[in-house]
Amino acid sequence: MISRCSAVFRGAYSCRLLMTLVQGALLFGAAMMAGMMNAVAGGGTLVTFPALVWSGRPEIIANATSTLALVPGTCSSAYGYRGEMLKAPRKFLYLLIPSVAGGVIGAVLLKRTPPATFAALVPFLILFATVLFMLQGTIQRWLRAEASAPHEATAIWIVGACFYQFLVAVYGGYFGAGIGILMLAVLGIMGLSDIHQMNGLKNIFGSMINGVAAVYFVLAGLIDWWPAALMAAGSIVGGYGAAGIARWMGQKFVRRVVILTGFAMAVSLFFKRR
Repeated sequence: MISRCSAVFRGAYSCRLLMTLVQGALLFGAAMMAGMMNAVAGGGTLVTFPALVWSGRPEIIANATSTLALVPGTCSSAYGYRGEMLKAPRKFLYLLIPSVAGGVIGAVLLKRTPPATFAALVPFLILFATVLFMLQGTIQRWLRAEASAPHEATAIWIVGACFYQFLVAVYGGYFGAGIGILMLAVLGIMGLSDIHQMNGLKNIFGSMINGVAAVYFVLAGLIDWWPAALMAAGSIVGGYGAAGIARWMGQKFVRRVVILTGFAMAVSLFFKRR
C-alpha cells in the first residue's frame, strides 16, 4: 500500500513538474516574441497577456504581470535607439510629463476595477488592440503623408499633443496593448519623419508609461513574480535580438501570428463570458 501511494505521489509530482516546465517554456517564448515585436513594430502585450491568461492567471494579475515583464525589454530597445534620439527635437520631451501622469492614473484605475468588470472588458480591449495592430500599415502610410507637411509646433499644438499623449498613457497604464502605434501617430503629426527616431521616442515614452504602472502594480501586490521574472528575461532576449529574429521569421509571419492570436483570444473570452 505504501509503495503504491509512493508511486502515485511520484507520478503526480512528475506530471505537475512537466506542466510547470511547459508553462515556463510558453511564457518565456511569448515574452521573447513580445520583446522582438515591441522593438520593431509594437503589439507585444497581445502575446504576453493571452499566454498568462491561458496559463491560469486571473485577468488583472495577468495584465499587471505582463506590464512589469515587458519593461526591461522596452528599456533595452530604447537604449538601442539612443543615437537617433539624441538628434530628435527637444519639443518631444514635453510628452514625458503626460506619459508619467497618465500611466499612474491608468494603473490606479485598473486596481480599482472589480475583477469581474475587467474580465468583461478584456475581450473588447484585445479586439481593439488587434484591429489597431492590423491597421498599422495603413496608419503608417497616412503618417508619412502627414510628415510631408508637418505642423508648426505652436504652444496650442504642443498642449493638444500632450493631452492626446495623456489619454494614450491612461490607456497604457490600464491595459497597454496597441499604445505603440497610437504614440507613433502623434509623433508623425508633430512632424517627425525619421522612423528610427520615432521608434526610439515611442520606446522611451512606453518605458515611462509601463514603468510607473509597474511600480504601482508591485506596491499594490498585483504581480505574480515567478512568471514576471521569467518573462522579463525573455523580453530582454527578444528585444536585444530583435533584428536577427525578425529577419529569420519574417515580419509578415510575425504580424499574422499576432493578429490570429489576438482574434482567437478575443473570441474565446467572448464565449467564456457567456
